[in-house]
Amino acid sequence: MSETRKKTRPVKVGPITIGGNAPIAVQSMTCTDTRDVEATVAQIERLTEAGCEIVRVAVPDEKAAQAVAKIKGRIKIPLVADIHFDHRLAIGAIRNGADCIRINPGNIGRDKMGQVIGEAKERGVSIRIGINSGSLEKDILSRHGAPTAAALVESALRNVHLFEEMDFHAIKLSVKASDVPAMIEANRALSEATDYPLHLGVTEAGGLVNSAVKSSIGIGVLLNEGIGDTIRVSISGDPVAEVGVAYGILRALDIRRVGPDIVSCPTCGRCEVDLFRLVEEMEDRLSGMKDYFKLALMGCVVNGPGEAAEADIGIAAGRHTGLLFKKGKVIRKIREEEFADALMEEVHAMLEKRVRSKE
Repeated sequence: MSETRKKTRPVKVGPITIGGNAPIAVQSMTCTDTRDVEATVAQIERLTEAGCEIVRVAVPDEKAAQAVAKIKGRIKIPLVADIHFDHRLAIGAIRNGADCIRINPGNIGRDKMGQVIGEAKERGVSIRIGINSGSLEKDILSRHGAPTAAALVESALRNVHLFEEMDFHAIKLSVKASDVPAMIEANRALSEATDYPLHLGVTEAGGLVNSAVKSSIGIGVLLNEGIGDTIRVSISGDPVAEVGVAYGILRALDIRRVGPDIVSCPTCGRCEVDLFRLVEEMEDRLSGMKDYFKLALMGCVVNGPGEAAEADIGIAAGRHTGLLFKKGKVIRKIREEEFADALMEEVHAMLEKRVRSKE
């Protein structure tokens, strides 16, 4: 990972600081109908358990704007209201307790945007200026001929200047595209042009596999260059999966060590155990755990402990039995039916030991 993360100006989203020296935050967005308070709260609770730190909800109408107050009162993480076209919905969401609003000023208008900024100033609410390839101003799109990286940056900077003219600086920026090279190029240029914190994401990235690939490349390249202050992995499906991929990116770059890092071999002809089932079971058992450690699940007793010597805990599985090891040192032999339980016992013992050492 780059040792020189760009120092951006800090902006508050509720109690969480974005930018400055704050950790890179993981965000997601609900896919429920915001007007359905129970369903939306339930999904946000699942996201929170998975490690989501900021959540965004769509506000398509007045009823959704009113629901923000009910949702906000029942969740534990900051709430961002996603607004398009209607400035009244932005004002309503702010008055109903949103910690931040995400807005594209280009589809609202300067005068009405001034009303939104005034309300945000009064209530200490931050604003994310979100520029997408599908929502560029007509004159910018006409001049560039396509939603190029340069067009995205021009739109973002135009709106930054508008906010600064109105003496509003509690700003986050995002320039997103489904084209990964364009997303990377745009964020590099925007990072050079301004010191406002950047939210990174590849929009319309598709299902789990396609999104994980696109997001890991687009977000990962920029984070490795020291660019970015918050991230969202956009997946068509259950948003809880977004959080796992996001932390996977951060762990892979050694930026944030949050949650278990499960490493497992791809298996080969020497594998004599259902390793895929074991991996799935351990992922399920460890889901939502915030403590960082490395767990190795290896399908070979010959090379397992050696290949995964850096793992805190691991198992090298063979036919009917396996070797339990810590930091490459074999601890004991266990039966196949005990694999998952034995690993969980060792995990809990390790975490309890960490707690005692801090007391």
